[in-house]
Amino acid sequence: MSSTDKPGAFAPFGHRAFALLWTATLISNIGTWMHDVGAGWLMTTLNSSPSVVTLVQAATTLPVFLFALLAGALADRLDKRRMLIAINIALTVVILALTLLVWQERMTPGLLILFTLAIGTGAAFVAPAWQAVVPQLVPRDTLKSAISLNSMGINISRAIGPALAGILVASVGLAAPFALNALSHIIIILALVMWRPEPTPARDHHGPILLEMATGLRHVRHNPPMVATLVRALAFFLFASAYWSLLPLIARGAEGGGSELYGILMALIGAGAVTGALLLPKLGGRLTSDQTVWLGTIGTALSLVLLGLSATSHFLMIAAFLGGLSWIAVLTTFNVSAQMALPDWVRARGLAVFLMVFFGSMALGSILWGQIANATSVSVALLIAAGGLVLGLPATRNFHVGQGEKLDLAAAALWPEAPALGPDTFPDQPAMVVVEYRIAEENRIAFQAAVVDFSKERYRDGATQWHLHQGVEDPELWVETFHLPSWAEHLEQHKRVTQSDADLQAQVRAFDIRDSGPVVRHFVASK
Repeated sequence: MSSTDKPGAFAPFGHRAFALLWTATLISNIGTWMHDVGAGWLMTTLNSSPSVVTLVQAATTLPVFLFALLAGALADRLDKRRMLIAINIALTVVILALTLLVWQERMTPGLLILFTLAIGTGAAFVAPAWQAVVPQLVPRDTLKSAISLNSMGINISRAIGPALAGILVASVGLAAPFALNALSHIIIILALVMWRPEPTPARDHHGPILLEMATGLRHVRHNPPMVATLVRALAFFLFASAYWSLLPLIARGAEGGGSELYGILMALIGAGAVTGALLLPKLGGRLTSDQTVWLGTIGTALSLVLLGLSATSHFLMIAAFLGGLSWIAVLTTFNVSAQMALPDWVRARGLAVFLMVFFGSMALGSILWGQIANATSVSVALLIAAGGLVLGLPATRNFHVGQGEKLDLAAAALWPEAPALGPDTFPDQPAMVVVEYRIAEENRIAFQAAVVDFSKERYRDGATQWHLHQGVEDPELWVETFHLPSWAEHLEQHKRVTQSDADLQAQVRAFDIRDSGPVVRHFVASK
């Protein structure tokens, strides 16, 4: 496909499933933002201490950090559609209970934190599965556009939801945003029921859930594009979380501030984000992913400075719009970078790790900035956060975002069929694979460098240990060994090799001086 034939920014809407779920998600996210604004403002009426108010943001984000990896492992082994339906039903029940307590004026700070934790836990189990279904909705050549449109939808809802919440809180009461959030979850459930995805091949074997979580972590640890994305994300979100967690206090402390100003500021953040989402496709051809992140980080730092130094609503509104514009540029770039770095078989677990870094940074930042604001002032906390964002740019300059866009992660189907097990061996027995190479002396150093680099592929695809040995009596003989938790996991490993992995393997095999190439042997642990 030539550059002139690339799908447009709105091409994913041509796919019915994407359009259906995008619309339902937009409505659901409007409800979520109304809920978040309502919860944040409710806490200021129950206890206006900065350290307590910021606990609402922390309680929203901390469960994702704690449970996202488990949720990702479940999403990689279960039917994602049914999983999403079940969790959204449970969330609807919890939100309705919260609405009833607020309506009866029986809410307390402790209860609000507990409900927020429960809802955040549900969101933690939804997020990896929801992000992982995006490639099922559109072809790969429109995946980047689909991710950008999802981000735009979130921020359209951010523009609408907070403004509605501010109006509802002032005109109807604090229970109204929570009631409409429950209704929005019912809409997303109906959309998921209507969606009929193509069936995906079932895995022949599932290992223990803890082992599958460990496999996901190893994959990310040895996936350089993912590691770079996570490092840059941590350096950004830890400091950018300051204005999210302190915004209720900024609105309350401004001249003529109140719930309506808070809703307006949140809406302007959303409006800025929508504007940014519309501009991103045009910037994509002119700026690299790294440059987009740098630009968005500087914009976020400037927004924090304006929020910290301004007391009038007009300057706060400008700062909020700039913050949203910058936020979407960075968040979308990180999200695309993570999606493009992950093959399908581990996508939910890999995205779960990204979400852990995202929400863990937001939760830690919320607590940190609340304590700093409590000890000094809101303005000082915002200025310190702005300085941290700027200093983080040179500190992480060697970690480049967007490397996964250059990879071909389609399954290579490269390895020959594994030998059959004997009658006395079982798929759950630990396995070891031995690969023997014959390497000429003059190629020894180059071979070592290539095979050590290739070891990352072994770890990414399921190996728990990897070793390389040289023969003593026969120095041309080199033996690579890697261990797997079970023979069944090795069979899965055969399916996980990507086209990019195949290119790396071909480079290593080329060093073997025999025409037949390396010799592969398989072993299972004795019972």
